[in-house]
Amino acid sequence: MDKSALTAVSPIDGRYQKQTKILQNYFSEFALMKYRVLVEIEYFIALCELPLPQLENIEFKEMVTKLVAIRNNFSLEDAQKIKTIEATTNHDVKAVEYFLREKFTEAGLANYLEFIHFGLTSQDINNTAVPLSIKEAIEEVYLPLLQKLKKKLDDLADQWMNVAMLARTHGQPASPTKLGKEIKVFGERLMQQMYQLEVIPYSAKFGGATGNFNAHKVAYPHINWVEFGNSFTSIFGLQRTQYTTQIENYDNLAATCDGMQRINTICVDMCRDMWHYISIDYFKQKTKDGEVGSSAMPHKVNPIDFENAEGNLGIANALLHFFSSKLPISRLQRDLTDSTVLRNIGVPMAHTIIAFNSILKGLEKLVLNEMQLHDDLDANWAVCAEAIQTILRRENYPHPYEALKQLTRGKGPITQLSLHQFIDTLQVSDEIKVELKNISPFNYTGVF
Repeated sequence: MDKSALTAVSPIDGRYQKQTKILQNYFSEFALMKYRVLVEIEYFIALCELPLPQLENIEFKEMVTKLVAIRNNFSLEDAQKIKTIEATTNHDVKAVEYFLREKFTEAGLANYLEFIHFGLTSQDINNTAVPLSIKEAIEEVYLPLLQKLKKKLDDLADQWMNVAMLARTHGQPASPTKLGKEIKVFGERLMQQMYQLEVIPYSAKFGGATGNFNAHKVAYPHINWVEFGNSFTSIFGLQRTQYTTQIENYDNLAATCDGMQRINTICVDMCRDMWHYISIDYFKQKTKDGEVGSSAMPHKVNPIDFENAEGNLGIANALLHFFSSKLPISRLQRDLTDSTVLRNIGVPMAHTIIAFNSILKGLEKLVLNEMQLHDDLDANWAVCAEAIQTILRRENYPHPYEALKQLTRGKGPITQLSLHQFIDTLQVSDEIKVELKNISPFNYTGVF
């Protein structure tokens, strides 16, 4: 661990730096500057493609080559130059514009400096750069890791598809199930929510100081600026919001936050179930030489990965909920509260990534203890009562539910022997009695 990790205020950049470092490509201050530079350069190129009359004579191919080089070679040194400029301007986006003015001059494009950031306001850049960074982080980091988690669940579900397990409703023994099916529940829930998340558009705001292309229209009234804005944002895979104030409406970003919250909530639910299965000895956990489970109790192998995941998912969801409820609200045409909040958009993503990795680590440690599942089923023959009374209903037997309730509810342990003795007292054919006696907690598991 380097000094920066040891001295970091947040565990995201400290203890968990190895897991979250990849997000620096999308959510760091450097990354934000790089995305802003990208948007500014692509905007200038788009103006040349129209072209604006003053840009008609520009050597297009040569210009694009130079600007793409500025964009692709953006470095930490470049970012530091922007920070130095910002120390004077006290405005981060204006600092990017001034930085690009220097770069354009060096590239022999000094005659076109006034068309950098032409007609735009800061949020045209920010509300294109930030959703693009979110889009790419979700597509390139978040979803691949989530898909890896889902595949692991699918593999475990297939592996344990024939393992009978006592179910518990309200914490009490209930109709048996299959362990694989219970794992499959979480896989399906994640799959549904991933689909819903992926269909939410990534929205951009691009329309000038108050969203109406005022400056663009007054300078070039014959250009269809709405069409231009729609086309421009689409090159990033973003959907331009048609009617905005100075800032994006953030409704779709709020939906993305809510979608991620739901996925995290499913994972919390799964972590708690896994924690419980470990606590009742359905699973043992693989141990690793040198690891310590407790500073005082040498025997312990704690379910720390699922606990770690649950904690990080809780932090992520608290922030995601705040973002989804705060960002769509702004005073009149603009206030700055969205700006400072958006700077933290990578934080819940980071906690979520930490959690997904912890869940994967926890799942890899699981060792099925089939004997415990078997013993638990064998100690709960009362769960066959539902099956017996259902067949008796089929046979039109009088008051079967009440008869089974009197036998099983709140009474001592029901064993195979006591249940079969009860079956022998029923006024049904021998064939039905055989059918009833063939039911056990091990085979009364429904379909899967």
